[in-house]
Amino acid sequence: MKLKLLALLFTFLFFNLGLNLLAQDEEKIVYYQMEPLDDSLFIKIQEEMFIDPPDPKAEIIVDLRDPNNQTLMIKGSLYPLLAFSPETRAKIVTYPFKIDLMNDVTFTSVFTSVFEKMKFKKIIEPPTKTQISSTTSYINPYLQLFGGERFGIPIKKDIGISFGLGTPYSGPLETGFIEANFHILGFRVGMFSNIQAFTLVRNNNNFNNLYTTQGMQFAYVIPFGNFFEISYQKISREFTDDEIQTLRDKYGLSGMEYYPKFTQGSYLNWEFRYPVKVFGATRGKFYLAKYMNEWHFGFTGRELSLAGSTFDLRIDAMPSSPDRNPQYVLDIVVQKILESWGFSAFALGPSAIFSKTSSGNFGVISIFFNMRLKVGTSL
Repeated sequence: MKLKLLALLFTFLFFNLGLNLLAQDEEKIVYYQMEPLDDSLFIKIQEEMFIDPPDPKAEIIVDLRDPNNQTLMIKGSLYPLLAFSPETRAKIVTYPFKIDLMNDVTFTSVFTSVFEKMKFKKIIEPPTKTQISSTTSYINPYLQLFGGERFGIPIKKDIGISFGLGTPYSGPLETGFIEANFHILGFRVGMFSNIQAFTLVRNNNNFNNLYTTQGMQFAYVIPFGNFFEISYQKISREFTDDEIQTLRDKYGLSGMEYYPKFTQGSYLNWEFRYPVKVFGATRGKFYLAKYMNEWHFGFTGRELSLAGSTFDLRIDAMPSSPDRNPQYVLDIVVQKILESWGFSAFALGPSAIFSKTSSGNFGVISIFFNMRLKVGTSL
């Protein structure tokens, strides 16, 4: 009796296993886009096809529907699957993060397809080694038009230069601040100046701006990971009383607590940041900072991958300032909008500042297109 029960149990288990394998075969995805969440594999795929420079966020579409003609499309160019090494082919076929391109579109797909493509297991991952280095974290191939991280070029390992338009926390058309720095072993020394044209573009709600002249700055990243930076800024040319009054009369609203900020004297700044990889971002960090006597906290990330899209995201909140009203900056710039080398090198999108408007309500006081270029390959 026991043998019969044991045989019946094994029969049931094998039958159930067979049904599961059959179901998996039926659900096998044979036409899909690879989510750009594995930088090393994406680079390896392109290197084998002599694509230089490789783009770790390239659009790669795999077509396995015809066993005799299996292909990969990389940024619009078609390659046979057999052209890749056996190891790479195996990783492509078994890649776990796939966007099924054969799903039928229904009336509800308009609302649900994006959420179905999201890989929530990949929301947050540890940062790269470069991101946590106190001496080379400045190396950054992204040049942005308004605010954000500085564009950093290495000369030799931990020696290099950086350049930035706007402050690291400013939004579109908020300031004409511009800076250039020299980096060595975690130290940074530089100069800053002002391009007045940036703050002359807007006609409405053109207040809450930051005005500066010229000055020197020094900074140091504490050598226990790229977590804490302290800096000092000294204004070399002060605004005159007439200059301040002229700008206040032109761009401020007297009697209604609308005042721009004028840099005066010196400032001791600091930033605490926690580097992290969000949605496969090439660079990403959460931060809390005090800059020019104003408090900031937020998030910035490069080349986030979500549901097949690649974009940069920056959120900055300035809840407290001794001079200006609180404001909040939002940047979303989208990649993959041009062809050829511009496919991954160029990104464009809206950038906005939210604060108290001239009517006294909370709303948008500045909105413009932000643009960034990626010079070289990602980190």
